[in-house]
Amino acid sequence: MARVPPEFFRLSSAFGLAEPAKMKSVRLPYAQLTASIECVDDVKSTNYNLIVDRAKTAAPDWNSSEKMRAVGEQYRLGVVVDHNADPRENGGGSCIFLHIWKSAKTGTSGCTAMTREKIESLLAWLDPSAHPALVQLPEAEYKQLQAAWALPQL
Repeated sequence: MARVPPEFFRLSSAFGLAEPAKMKSVRLPYAQLTASIECVDDVKSTNYNLIVDRAKTAAPDWNSSEKMRAVGEQYRLGVVVDHNADPRENGGGSCIFLHIWKSAKTGTSGCTAMTREKIESLLAWLDPSAHPALVQLPEAEYKQLQAAWALPQL
């Protein structure tokens, strides 16, 4: 069986409920979620896997999207994971984020979730000039690469 390489995903921007002026510790480009901000998950749309402002879109061509502000506390703070981003492939996955979890025992639909304190710390640490990325590894591969990559203990 061929070894599958780890997946690297750029962390390109942040979003949340607060006004940008209150997010001085966040160095990634930051967008405040409004009622009209949506992440399009309609595979037939030209805006598939894009975060768009419906109020500023001349002719919305989607029938399905995640209304991000309506998600509430889980999206108080988040980071965009550039999965299926360049190039975008309709049906290749959409709306993948790092965000606040509902609880330690509640899964997500493809996102990575954590406590509010952890995401606040992460957002203060992420530096766009360092080209931050998310690396997702199976536990066995993580342990194999732990020393070489100077990864923390699990």
